[in-house]
Amino acid sequence: MTATKQIKLTLIRSLAKRLPKHQACVRGLGLTRMHQSRIVAATPENMGMVNKVSYMLRIEEVA
Repeated sequence: MTATKQIKLTLIRSLAKRLPKHQACVRGLGLTRMHQSRIVAATPENMGMVNKVSYMLRIEEVA
């Protein structure tokens, strides 16, 4: 069984007045409110969304 790497994402900037594609990426990662955190798998799909909106997120590796 392979253990997938996980990351903890926290939304630190507002979604107001952001590009619609950036808002969709944040919502796709499961974040809806400021200072909300989620733990997601570090899959290529998720990492692509994280890279696009990294300026709005705090990213931490989960052990």
